[in-house]
Amino acid sequence: MKMNKKLFWIFLLSSAVYWTQGIEGIPSMAFFFYLKEKLHLDASTIMYYGSLTTLAWLIKPIWGYLCDNYFTKKTWILISLLGSLAISVILGLSPFVSMLGLITLLMFANWNSAMRDVAVDGVMCVEGKEANECGRIQTIQWASITIASTIVGLVGGYIADHFNYQFGYLCLIPIYLVITGIMLRYKEKDGEYYIRDDIWPSRRWNKEHTDYIDLSAKPKLLDRIYSYKELFTNKKFLFACLFIFLYNFNPSFGTPLMFIERDVFKWTGTFMGTLGAITSIISVIGSILYFKFGKQIDVKKCLVWSVFIGAGTTLCYLWFNQYSAIIYSVVFSFVSMFIFLNIMTWMANSTLPGKEATSFALLCSINNLSGTCSTLVGAWLFPLIGLKFLIIISAFTSFLCLPILKKIEMRDE
Repeated sequence: MKMNKKLFWIFLLSSAVYWTQGIEGIPSMAFFFYLKEKLHLDASTIMYYGSLTTLAWLIKPIWGYLCDNYFTKKTWILISLLGSLAISVILGLSPFVSMLGLITLLMFANWNSAMRDVAVDGVMCVEGKEANECGRIQTIQWASITIASTIVGLVGGYIADHFNYQFGYLCLIPIYLVITGIMLRYKEKDGEYYIRDDIWPSRRWNKEHTDYIDLSAKPKLLDRIYSYKELFTNKKFLFACLFIFLYNFNPSFGTPLMFIERDVFKWTGTFMGTLGAITSIISVIGSILYFKFGKQIDVKKCLVWSVFIGAGTTLCYLWFNQYSAIIYSVVFSFVSMFIFLNIMTWMANSTLPGKEATSFALLCSINNLSGTCSTLVGAWLFPLIGLKFLIIISAFTSFLCLPILKKIEMRDE
């Protein structure tokens, strides 16, 4: 009974943090309208600014290192929640914030979200493995963020049409307060402050092998950092990092499509948000199917097929009108969720033994770096070659990862 109660709070914590990560998108459409229709920024400029605000997701291994070695994961989650709360108050109540101020605040907002993401994943790894519940916890996490995305589509679109991005940030304030209350109720695993015996034995030989050096209290900073050198020397892991970068690198054209939806199709924020909510619901179906049949799938073969599927779906956007846009959103959301969960499974299996949390965070950072580079390259190419050729280039870059895939060995389940 005690274990069940403990797991309940882990499930609640994980779902709450991921739900919060999804619900933080409420002001995003209103903010896009502000940049486009109030400041009159073009698509490339908006893409450049968007890339700057997501830099925090590129350094997730640093957050992982801090969570593993300083304070507790609960402490870091609380710090990030308070930071997000403060930023929402500033953005919601300030009558005017300069562009530099907006970019700076949004960068800090992403730092808080990234820190919270890494910390709760750390809880999942430590306590989920002990209870053999990692899979169920991850399922709840991604279901929660998808449900939040559905709410964001409905509420965020309405706010974009009738209010502004400041009101969107004000809506986040009570959410952060509630999640903070849930976090305070969560009781950490006993012995959160500990030194792992497999990485930091309490005693080891010195260089002369004549005496022992006591490391039982706390490893030195340089020793801690040195223990992570395997992240940058393990060839199999480095191939995995290269693959994940190339797999996700496709020059982005999402923002230009939003301009078409707004200016050519004359879609309202409410309609765009409702469509986003529908696609989120459809993606839940993809996650349910993967949960049921995922273990029966050959991960490597699925990765190969997903490359061709990704290229094909990208080329579909050469035929983009009011009707195809809706069809693409619905159909591709189902396919993309299935593919996404498969790549996440592969990433989890590619982590290094004993350093799962940090190596997984590094793979996620490589994934985020690839997305940022895709946005930057797309922003650069769009005014030079136009949307049509940008889509074609994006489709063919999908195949860059295939030679690397041949060098990757899949770990047995």
